Amino acid sequence: MNQTGNIEGKNILLLQGPMGSFFRRLDLAFRERGAHTFKIGFNAGDSFFSNRDNYIPYRKKPEEWEHYIRYFLKEREIDMIFLFGDCRYYQKIAIEQSLELGIDVFVFEEGYLRPDFITLERYGVNDFSKISRDPEFYRGLDLKTFKPKEIRDTHPKYYRKGWSATTYYTLSGLLWFLYPHYRHHRHFSFLTEAFWGVRNAFRKYKYHITERDLLETIVEKYSNTYYFVPLQTYNDFQLTEHSDFSSIESFIERVIHSFAKYAPDNRLLIIKHHPEDRGRKNYMRFIDTLAQNLGIEERVITIYDLHLPTCIVNAIGTVTINSTVGISSLLHGKPTITLGNAIYDIEGLTCRGMCLDDFWTNYKVPDRELFEKFRRYLIETTQLNGSFYGVFPEELRNPQGG
Repeated sequence: MNQTGNIEGKNILLLQGPMGSFFRRLDLAFRERGAHTFKIGFNAGDSFFSNRDNYIPYRKKPEEWEHYIRYFLKEREIDMIFLFGDCRYYQKIAIEQSLELGIDVFVFEEGYLRPDFITLERYGVNDFSKISRDPEFYRGLDLKTFKPKEIRDTHPKYYRKGWSATTYYTLSGLLWFLYPHYRHHRHFSFLTEAFWGVRNAFRKYKYHITERDLLETIVEKYSNTYYFVPLQTYNDFQLTEHSDFSSIESFIERVIHSFAKYAPDNRLLIIKHHPEDRGRKNYMRFIDTLAQNLGIEERVITIYDLHLPTCIVNAIGTVTINSTVGISSLLHGKPTITLGNAIYDIEGLTCRGMCLDDFWTNYKVPDRELFEKFRRYLIETTQLNGSFYGVFPEELRNPQGG
């Protein structure tokens, strides 16, 4: 992977990580490797999931952050900064200031390849990633230099993520007065999050019952007759920052209208909700209304919690904004089109440059060898074998062993 190098004696700043204890463990791992670490937090949730001895609370107004972080970086002689996500308000400014000062920036994100990887890249992730999108770059690689590595099962646990989110939002909400000026990158109410959490649990149980036989029906009756559309979360930065869509609804509308007009009459459309939006959003009524108005209600199926790989394997192809599900689709050799900006939207892999209206009948199968080179390079340079809510990546404890 993209090595952090020798950090002994380096001054490292940690900003917000994923909700939970991952950055606290990262802090300790860096100290064991001889680094001097600092952690800046913006709310009581950040404080709870941080080590006490190097935690620094930021309680000033957002407008003062740029001056504050620049002074901090210079005064503490920071060499490296690690953070989660690169589109949040505080993170974006910290990245800008760090780069101006010549400080190395490392950004964590959910894995491009899941479930046993997390992403760590220099400078930025997703569409801000510096990874090449030139197909000739990958074609020129020798697979022998990227030998497959043993991938550990990282045992990610949903309950750990749920507990972390519940604790984070509850503490931040109850103790808001300790950080009165904090600006969160998304909706920030512990009462709302609690309601969504309860509804999420209810719907998960409900869908387990209502979709009991649906996957079997799809495999036996609809295999290779449908296009697969995985939805992303309604507030995903991939949507708001790296696409031209204003909402998931606008994406759904674009896809269904195109499908109704240009797809063969004997083809179906299966639209799957994102599991993290289970308690927040339900687009079924919106989808049904669109399909009925276009006279294709019998050809559009809405699903929730069905097994993702099975849905992909049995599809003709995949339509997405820029979800990492697109990479899974390519892995299974399925034609894939992205309607937003994606690191894997590469000529020869996706149907890059093709209009969605043409995709339904003129889709292209991904180049298997090109994809394997892209995948190996992605693992080698951007992926850590670990989980934010499971096994900690060994590469961060012992980079030479990664």
